[in-house]
Amino acid sequence: MSPTLIIGIIAAYFCILIFISFLTGRNTDSQTFFLANKQSPWYIVAFGMIGTSLSGVTFISIPGTVATNSFSYLQLVLGYLLGYLVIATILMPLYYKLNLVSIYTYLEKRFGYWSYKTGAFFFILSRTIGAALRLYVVAGVLQLAVFDALGVPFWLSVLITVLLIWVYTFRGGMKTIIWTDTFQTLAMLICVGTSIVLISSELNLSFDGMVNTITESKYSQTFFWDAKDSKYFLKQFFSGAFITIVMTGLDQDMMQKNLSCKNIGEAQKNMFWFSVILVLVNVFFLALGALLYIYADTKGIQLPAKGDDVFPFLALKHFNILASVTFIVGIVAITYASADSALTALTTSFCVDFLDFAHRDEHQRVRLRYMVHLGFSFMLMLVIMIFRAINDQSVIAAVFKVAGYTYGPLLGLYAFGLFTKRHLRDKWVPLICVVCPILTYITNANSKEWLFGYEFGFEILMLNGFLTFMGLWFISKKHPEDVVALMPVAS
Repeated sequence: MSPTLIIGIIAAYFCILIFISFLTGRNTDSQTFFLANKQSPWYIVAFGMIGTSLSGVTFISIPGTVATNSFSYLQLVLGYLLGYLVIATILMPLYYKLNLVSIYTYLEKRFGYWSYKTGAFFFILSRTIGAALRLYVVAGVLQLAVFDALGVPFWLSVLITVLLIWVYTFRGGMKTIIWTDTFQTLAMLICVGTSIVLISSELNLSFDGMVNTITESKYSQTFFWDAKDSKYFLKQFFSGAFITIVMTGLDQDMMQKNLSCKNIGEAQKNMFWFSVILVLVNVFFLALGALLYIYADTKGIQLPAKGDDVFPFLALKHFNILASVTFIVGIVAITYASADSALTALTTSFCVDFLDFAHRDEHQRVRLRYMVHLGFSFMLMLVIMIFRAINDQSVIAAVFKVAGYTYGPLLGLYAFGLFTKRHLRDKWVPLICVVCPILTYITNANSKEWLFGYEFGFEILMLNGFLTFMGLWFISKKHPEDVVALMPVAS
């Protein structure tokens, strides 16, 4: 593919997003920006959340893991279903009952000022690092495929990308995001479906033949029952459940979309259908991964050693022009669906949690919201450039893992608030939430020696949350007043 063609595809794509923002961004205020006036159709939210929950990293990584991990990732995805059930029946009723804009306001109502600010800070830290890293990975792919050939420096391509995201989100916020994410999810699914159809056609496989070829291949094993294996079913399943609870149910980015639904009933329908669709989408990604490796084996193609490079390598070097175009559209769609949503959520959290928006007039809110939105746009660019300067994949991978540690304190805080009636010594909460991730890291680094050879995987989040919970118990006492009013009620 020529760089000019790719640039044209990306430009046309952003024109569509900006047009959607023009239609949805008129006559907006802060309530529209934060929660879309609570008028979002649940089925649109459910569909659009698919793109937000995935990312460009996922888009190229899941197919690339099939060679070494087969379909074991599906065990993690099945655990998501349990996590979404907890979110729909415990967390979402609480958020709707308290009529929250930022979900971290609950921590102030339950514990106090410092707990509230600590929870919001850990979200902002996690989302900033995570969103920047996802953009960095895809920006690197596009830089190699397009911008290097055109002589465009990396910093300029990133600046243009981030500013374009800002342009179509700064005014309409969540009202715009609901619809742009729907469009971007559709584009991503068309890309995956087209890739599967084109590869099957190259291999002369009918639908039944494709299914049989995948299921009979060495890549299709899904369930692993060796307790010592990192792919052990129970470890993967419950890790998936807790990852979902924390990275969806305790994440402002994901919950903000749910809170834009008209009522709790519609929000729960959204969560149910979203979880079902997400499982099916991940099955498609895994099937695509198997087909990529089967295609390479059949054609005698030497694949890159790194799994993340397999899909881009085949799509851009060996597939026809249609497959290459759909790959570019797909990776752009899924990346910016994640990035634009994160930018809006970061703006919401900072405005509501740190700038006391409830006590400002609308004129002040609009001015500050624009400034914060622009500020986080440049913050994302700054973090991306730091990753570029480091230019060490092992360090970047470590940063991504460290970002995961920041969700442990949120898990501990919410679990303590929901399942105990104890009162915290609020001023000590920030210390506990800093110390416990450090203890988790030390435990993880020494687990082989301390735990008879056991190595942590995704379940490190559970350890982090447990240590935080116990630390909070240590600085708590019996609550003199009844806190039942802040307990969730399933509906």
